[in-house]
Amino acid sequence: MVRGGRVLVRVLAVWLLTTGALNLLDELLTGFEMTSWWQPTVLALALGVLSAVVWPLILRVALPVAVFTLGVASYLVLGAALLLVSFAVPGVTIVNLSTAVGVAVVMSVVGALVSWLLGLDPDELFFRRAARRPGATAGCDDRPPGVVFLQVDGLGHDTLRRALRSGEMPVFSRWLAEGSHRLTHWNTDWSSQTGASVCGILHGDSSDILGFRWYEKDSDHVMACSNPEDAAEMERRASDGRGLLAVDGAGHGNLFTGDAPYVSLTMSAVPVLSGRGRRGRQHVVSGYGYFAYFASPVNTLRTLGGAVVEIVRELRASITQRQRNVFPRVHRGLWFPFVRAGTNVIARDVVVSAVIEDMFDGRAVVYADFLGYDEVSHYSGVERWDSLAVLRDIDQHIGRIHRATQLAPRRYHVVCLSDHGQTQGWAFADRFDESVEELVGRLCGAPDAARAASGRSEKGWQAGTVLAEASGRGFVANRLRARVERARAQEHAPHVPEDAGRVPRVAPGVVAVASGHMAMVSFTEHAGRVELETIEREFPDLLPGLVDHPGIGFVLVRSAEFGPVVLGRDGLHRLATGVVLGDDPLAAYGPHAVELVRRVDGFGNCADLMINSGFDPATGDAPPFEPHVGSHGGLGGAQSRGFLLHPVELPSPDGEILGSEQLHRVLRGWLAHLGHAIPDALRPVEGTS
Repeated sequence: MVRGGRVLVRVLAVWLLTTGALNLLDELLTGFEMTSWWQPTVLALALGVLSAVVWPLILRVALPVAVFTLGVASYLVLGAALLLVSFAVPGVTIVNLSTAVGVAVVMSVVGALVSWLLGLDPDELFFRRAARRPGATAGCDDRPPGVVFLQVDGLGHDTLRRALRSGEMPVFSRWLAEGSHRLTHWNTDWSSQTGASVCGILHGDSSDILGFRWYEKDSDHVMACSNPEDAAEMERRASDGRGLLAVDGAGHGNLFTGDAPYVSLTMSAVPVLSGRGRRGRQHVVSGYGYFAYFASPVNTLRTLGGAVVEIVRELRASITQRQRNVFPRVHRGLWFPFVRAGTNVIARDVVVSAVIEDMFDGRAVVYADFLGYDEVSHYSGVERWDSLAVLRDIDQHIGRIHRATQLAPRRYHVVCLSDHGQTQGWAFADRFDESVEELVGRLCGAPDAARAASGRSEKGWQAGTVLAEASGRGFVANRLRARVERARAQEHAPHVPEDAGRVPRVAPGVVAVASGHMAMVSFTEHAGRVELETIEREFPDLLPGLVDHPGIGFVLVRSAEFGPVVLGRDGLHRLATGVVLGDDPLAAYGPHAVELVRRVDGFGNCADLMINSGFDPATGDAPPFEPHVGSHGGLGGAQSRGFLLHPVELPSPDGEILGSEQLHRVLRGWLAHLGHAIPDALRPVEGTS
């Protein structure tokens, strides 16, 4: 609980130290002058009032400016206000706006320094203000307990257990040791990535989401979860208006809204809020999370300072990996340090502040995503010290949210979960010196000039030749080649002209899209699903070359004769009948692989070829099709096992949880168990009847 005495000490200490700092600035700062002993005391008091009272009122109007400048504009406004105050205090001279801004920044540093010296949580004053709200006392609210769902993006069940053993997540460890929470796992869909998982979790429907990005023939368009318009369209397809957050819910940092009326940092809501959306949502409230955070200039200073520290951490981690020759590793890029600072500090701090504000407003259910671990582990590795350090920070902030539940106007349960795990491996393009898109293009007969345009060198052709010769040819590839030779005897493959589609082709009439550990191939000259027999006739080298490649685990294709067939190097699996010839290509991918692959085969937009990367059960490694170290998006290893950490008051799931849609039913069941209202009628969505 917040102790009022410490808060009073803080206020007095800030006032006294601010007065002293103003005297020091009077001596050191050109353009700032005071002539009497009482002026620093009055000016310090005025600055405190400006920061605590005037700035939050101004922010109601100037919020967009503060958001788009990450709060830097708050110091411009405070500086301008301080400049005006100087005119009203006799004997105080501030010559210009830049000098006033400098004084405001120094005063914020003093406030942050006092809080640190007194050991006060930066949220303490915010908690106290919320505790004084009407009804914000323990035990006085008769509403059902609220639920806060906190998603640690990309943290697999196995990695979490390792972090618990090594002490990286003390808040989680304490919950488990005290018996307040239970830890279990859930199995993702074949597409083990945030788009499919979160859409299934929040809306109860993850169908037709093939990956984080995929190609759709009818529109000649690559759908991408990171594109706001595409994310809005995905949600339009999945939402029936009864999402997990539909009843007085809030969502922060997510890809989709879950039909929440209150959102921030939510990808699918961007077109809706800007008036370009097609979902027809009404009364979407956004931005209040930003206000709660940027209302304090000290928060801005702390966030910017934290961002600088995070950039330094990233540079240190990248240099350390190169010095120690850590393997596998990837080029982390010039801009990644800034991306890391954005996800690990700026977005995280805003999300935490918004969640706390939601609880103090008594929202029924909140869902927030912490993205930092997923971003860092892509480039650093799944269980390396750099990634685990991010988990420590996330664990600390989850502890802050849990602490805030003690002052909320209603009781809250905190549930933590992940959308998927990650599997580590040597990036496909680095290992084999060509990307999976280039491989598909080469096997489909793309000219050398087209392959060279991709920007990858051919310096590794000797290593690729050695790998091919050493691995030999599997019996499935031999059978495919035999079928092709028989077909060649009957007719020649027709010429496929170059098409002029908006999406780049890896070969004439061929589109290939990579998404983590999955790749999808579509043949644009044919409508609908292209069957195996047609692919063999028009691109005779493609299927044999794919299944015989050491970096590819299996390929899903539809056969006119046998229906859906999964091809591997040394065997095949006919999904319609369960017949397996040779070694089952799905055997290494877990007990649910057959069911999950069969489900995707039934999607209306399933690609002509669905390719999953190879996986080595002995080492747990798999080569991602994107330039990552830790990756996900397909089957193979820890990427398919997310975690679920829930209070013991909530009933444990019955059996294993298979897929995000089933996880949605579990979470929905918990809300019903607690007495939450469940929407029982569809809300109208534009474009539907």
